[in-house]
Amino acid sequence: MTDSALPSKAPVTASDDSEGMSYLESLPRRVVTLYIPLGLILIILLFPFYWMALTSIKPDEQLIDMNTYNPFWVVHPTLKHINKLLFETQYPRWLWNTMYVAVGATMLSIIASVLAAYAIVRLRFKGADTVGVLIFFAYLVPPSILFIPLASVIQAYGLFDSPLSLILVYPTLLIPFSTWLLMGYFKTIPFELEECALIDGASRWQILTRIVVPLAVPGLISAFIFSFTLCWNEFIYALTFLQSTPNKTVPVAIVNEFVDGDIYKWGSLMAGALVGSLPLVILYAFFVEHYVSAMTGAVKE
Repeated sequence: MTDSALPSKAPVTASDDSEGMSYLESLPRRVVTLYIPLGLILIILLFPFYWMALTSIKPDEQLIDMNTYNPFWVVHPTLKHINKLLFETQYPRWLWNTMYVAVGATMLSIIASVLAAYAIVRLRFKGADTVGVLIFFAYLVPPSILFIPLASVIQAYGLFDSPLSLILVYPTLLIPFSTWLLMGYFKTIPFELEECALIDGASRWQILTRIVVPLAVPGLISAFIFSFTLCWNEFIYALTFLQSTPNKTVPVAIVNEFVDGDIYKWGSLMAGALVGSLPLVILYAFFVEHYVSAMTGAVKE
């Protein structure tokens, strides 16, 4: 029998010998590069909510005496601060004012942004790109520069100390960014769909309402979440335009109600902040996937 007739052995590589140890070798790497950073991020993000919840159920003596009691834990929890917030103040009215202003301003901004974004992206008039850039630059203007002239306008029209003033003012902050966001999302919709509709005799309004808007629902949800969040947390305009206690929104009202000079009622203050953040948490929990996908589409463009 010749050497060529003998069966050849498969070469043994080093990777075969170390295949069983690859998992153990990669585990420390995953701990350092994934689990530890992820744990730190979760702690940083969730700690404010933990601190608000902890402070809102602490008795007054535990809030004051940090040496005797552990500041990171509560011994005898109480609902005194939450009860005072909900039943001894006008917090339900403030919550309704905030919801009314946020929804009204957001819907107004979304309608205007859809029309502006579609006109810039699809109608392609002369200077459309320049207009799009200028709209985004308008978003970069600090609110502290605008609230004084806007206050003069609101005073002239007799809307001072009315939630309606915020509904009309907030779109100056919301429309620029929402328009830029929707412009990026509209560019991802194939133009061939609109060409087919134009051939079939559809008008621009029919194309916008029956084709573009249904396909851009994730982008609309993203713009809605952004606008709603900004309206819900806004402080400067609400502090300037609203004076009477029943008309105030939550961010301004809880500060005015539970801060008396240098005396801070931390229990009720944190309870108000915690309850006020729950609608936003619920909103993000249901629509976070649409928000991320729309932001990704806008950034690509």
